[in-house]
Amino acid sequence: MTETTTIQGGLTPVRGERVPEPVYEVIEPEFRDCFDPVSWLERLYTGCRWAEGPLYFADLRCLIWSDIPNQRMLSLDETSGQVSLHRAGTGHANGNTRDREGRMVTCEQGARRVIRTEYDGSVTVLADSFEGRRLNSPNDVVVKSDGSIWFTDPSYGIISDYVGNKAAQEIQGCNVYRLDPATGTLTIQADDFVMPNGLAFSPDESRLYVADSGFLTDEQAPRHIRAFDVRNDGSLRGGDVLADITPGIPDGFRVDTSGRLWIGAGDGVQCVTETGRLIGKILVPETTANLTFGGPKRNRLYITATTSLYAVYMNVTGVQRP
Repeated sequence: MTETTTIQGGLTPVRGERVPEPVYEVIEPEFRDCFDPVSWLERLYTGCRWAEGPLYFADLRCLIWSDIPNQRMLSLDETSGQVSLHRAGTGHANGNTRDREGRMVTCEQGARRVIRTEYDGSVTVLADSFEGRRLNSPNDVVVKSDGSIWFTDPSYGIISDYVGNKAAQEIQGCNVYRLDPATGTLTIQADDFVMPNGLAFSPDESRLYVADSGFLTDEQAPRHIRAFDVRNDGSLRGGDVLADITPGIPDGFRVDTSGRLWIGAGDGVQCVTETGRLIGKILVPETTANLTFGGPKRNRLYITATTSLYAVYMNVTGVQRP
């Protein structure tokens, strides 16, 4: 039987303002084990146009995230709480991750490419085309333990000038790609999405979860998470719908060490089990785009939501990858 309960948290001032009290919505009793009722949601920064792509650097105790329309990336010093400009003129950077060597990999959806930032700060273009045609607008990216880079390529960045550059679509469809670390070969792993968006592997990497957020531009299109089995050769099979996400759309998401999915949605962060059951929510005052686990214990959930960066300490641990 489903239980619905709300638990009030604390208040945190931001530039003289106070955000609404955060609420944990318990849909299934097991969600109570995921949070501490005395922890609260903090708004750490506000002033973005569309905050996305949070990436935690444990070795530097900092978080870097994208502000897509402003074409910049911001950095939060976790020890001091200070926010600074990390990079300007980003090509409408969206999703970010780190490779096996600790270098940052970024989807620049306005520049229609996936790049890697080297140790000296220089940029290497990893992918910008497929079979001679420009990519649509790479959105989100993850790196598997074998070093392969997986990313989604919807058309959000080429249908308007707000979060990209309006342009003709050269590739038929919106696909999920895999970049081979040894050969640099780019292959399509899934081609039956309307708008592939966030993606993440299960803790043992036997499954790949991918969001389809086509509903954002077409109300007849999907707004769900699909689950694929990952074969030894890297190919995918299956792809059944794991969970429909409402309100809004499923955007970026992460997986904890118990296999639960933490999904950015219209009402905040939704927690879904590996079997697709919605067990609870963290209600955020703004539409949530993406999130990541950070902090020394990987139990601090950083949330990018429209104009702001939020964080809350949880009783779960995020998967460390890489």
